[in-house]
Amino acid sequence: MNYAAILARLEHAGVYHMPLDGEAALIEGALHNGFEVFRVDLAHAHNKEEMLEAIGKAMHFPEWFGANWDALLDCLADLGWRPAEGYVVILEHCDGIHGLAEADFVHALQVFEAAANEWREQGIPFWCFVDMMADGINWLSDIA
Repeated sequence: MNYAAILARLEHAGVYHMPLDGEAALIEGALHNGFEVFRVDLAHAHNKEEMLEAIGKAMHFPEWFGANWDALLDCLADLGWRPAEGYVVILEHCDGIHGLAEADFVHALQVFEAAANEWREQGIPFWCFVDMMADGINWLSDIA
């Protein structure tokens, strides 16, 4: 699959299931486009606070990040400290947090979708891919 071409399509940027063929080709396509890639390991997140902490750390959020939903959107929709042609966020090992704090995890994905919409208005692709075995989020689509 030609991920460089897919990721360049601004109108489709948003939140998706991790492609079945894995991260390597996706990351290669993102880097080919000059995108910043963030890999967020959520394997040890058991609640909202731990999830937000993992996201903030992996994405190098500024010290002022308040670890709440508004601050998450503020940081995701800015990323001025990491300028790039576009962004790819890979949320890894999501089954645990989805099972332990489903409402908070779904809310986080909605914040990522809102950030993608804000970036789209600026003409910059922002993608989030969710690595999850369970299919418990029915609005989450496959990229292709």
